Amino acid sequence: MQCALAAGIAWWVAKDVIHHATPFFAPIAAVVSLGLSLGARLRRSVELVCGVTVGIGVGDLIVSLIGSGPWQIALVVALAMATAVALNSGPVFAIQAGNSAVLVATLLPPGESGGFDRMVDALVGGLVGIAVVALVPTHPVRRARRNAAEILGTAVDVLRKVETGLVENNPKPIEEALREARATQPAIDTMRTHLKGGREISRISPLYWNSRSRLEVLTAAADPIDNAMRNVRVLARRSLTLVRDDEILDSRLVAQFDELADAVDVLREMALTDPGEQPDRAEAARVLRHVAKKLSPDLVEGAGVSATVVFAQMRSLVVDLLQVAGLKRISAIATLPPTVEHPAYEPES
Repeated sequence: MQCALAAGIAWWVAKDVIHHATPFFAPIAAVVSLGLSLGARLRRSVELVCGVTVGIGVGDLIVSLIGSGPWQIALVVALAMATAVALNSGPVFAIQAGNSAVLVATLLPPGESGGFDRMVDALVGGLVGIAVVALVPTHPVRRARRNAAEILGTAVDVLRKVETGLVENNPKPIEEALREARATQPAIDTMRTHLKGGREISRISPLYWNSRSRLEVLTAAADPIDNAMRNVRVLARRSLTLVRDDEILDSRLVAQFDELADAVDVLREMALTDPGEQPDRAEAARVLRHVAKKLSPDLVEGAGVSATVVFAQMRSLVVDLLQVAGLKRISAIATLPPTVEHPAYEPES
């Protein structure tokens, strides 16, 4: 919708306000500057306008000196793109420099105003794109928090399937859980992209300046969510090894999978709530603390290697999840029962 609106407005401004005969590049520039990705729209707009300027400038200069032809076109494009890359590594910059150089070398006679008009059209399209982002923005928080909730929901499902496999001593549910956990990286990458785009929208659009604090909270949770899913993958993989090796796991530790899944589900609900609604971060942290207190080393006393690794991964996972709920890492570690006589961080009483 934003791209369609920006394209129409850019054409109208360039044709009816500035009176360019065929300002085809104005709507193109508007669409390119917006793109399908929410991130870096402002940068894309600047790169587009600068790339067009460099391409037309280099192309007009070279063509006026050596004329136009196959080898001249190759030389003009090479010089324009090399100049663009030297000035800026952005892909839009170099591509638009090359495109504009081709236009000058093939369609526009040297010295004609068409090159300058195209520069103006690019500027119009870029500015219209930015204006549309500011005045008709997508919600800067909603997509990212849905991504976060989706990832945490997957973690809940994985933990429940792993618990089923451990209770039944059956590797199949755990194999399925491991495949599911390994497939989450694209969702994590999408969440980061939406966070980046949301920060840009919250800077450009006055309508969403008040969303910056919520974005900061989500941004701070991005790395812990990523780390948590990595730990979930390792936890599932080691649980699979444990079942295949017919190793015994304390039933109390197996029961913690269900409690931990319930706690992660509270986090998932928290990600979808608006400020002031429940569950909030304090409630999520309270539930996770309850799980953390039970992960004491006596659960794996005399256990095998895989059981010990599963126990350690559960503790690491709880630390990551507590950071998603807003705790600092040191405070999150302190919620766990100590495993040594003199731990690096004093445990909570």
